Amino acid sequence: MDQQQQRWGTEARFFDEWASQAAEALKPVDPRTLARYGARSPRRRFNKEFRFRLLGDLRGRRVLDVGCGDGSNAVLLAKLGAIVTGIDVSPKAIELARRRAEINGVSEQTTFVCQPMEQANLAPAGFDVIWGDAILHHLIGELDAVVAQLVRWTKPGGTILLSEPVNFNPLLRRLRFMIPVHTDATPDERPLEPAEIALLRAHLPQMQVALFTMLGRLDRFVLRDYNYEGSAAPRRLVSSLLASADYVALRLPGVRSLAGTAVIWGRV
Repeated sequence: MDQQQQRWGTEARFFDEWASQAAEALKPVDPRTLARYGARSPRRRFNKEFRFRLLGDLRGRRVLDVGCGDGSNAVLLAKLGAIVTGIDVSPKAIELARRRAEINGVSEQTTFVCQPMEQANLAPAGFDVIWGDAILHHLIGELDAVVAQLVRWTKPGGTILLSEPVNFNPLLRRLRFMIPVHTDATPDERPLEPAEIALLRAHLPQMQVALFTMLGRLDRFVLRDYNYEGSAAPRRLVSSLLASADYVALRLPGVRSLAGTAVIWGRV
């Protein structure tokens, strides 16, 4: 078994275990979530709302959700009108995604493929939108080939839209590992660094980057299970204030390197 196959096996086992735990919370999409991301003008200060703001009307658009996991994003995209294909390396995650689509009444709008992204045989120029939520930082070693594949799958004029953890400040990264906060992580993942951003830009010359999550890192202590809609009003208010402060601060040159996540997008 070569190194790449070993990595696929390791990641499949990791996300299989995660999906088994996530299955316990399987339920229809919260109407408040649909209202939040389906709003005419989602808020700019929240990472995910910002992405839906960039996409606009999704009705009838073909979307590829790379690293779709349990299907949460794929189902949300479908509920908002998209025709979605999700791909993931984890068999149990794909099974959970199909169950989630069925529960939410979008099985006919969704297709789920269990396969490593590097081996996927999807139609060239087959998608209006490529959506990726924290997937590329698992694929650092294969990033060049993977992004080239994403470009091939995108229709001319289509959009690649990604959200990824980033590390533009090595000192901050070292300090993070000194703080005893548990996070689930696969063995070889790490945030994207400036070199990876430059590689992405080589494939997407007009690529843009918006930075998030400096003070927003505190959401882990503020929101209940990271669930904004399911948290009490005072907690939502604190989270909104943190996001607003980040929205202003992370546009300042001396502060930008403190971002924890980035939205990365560009047209093909």
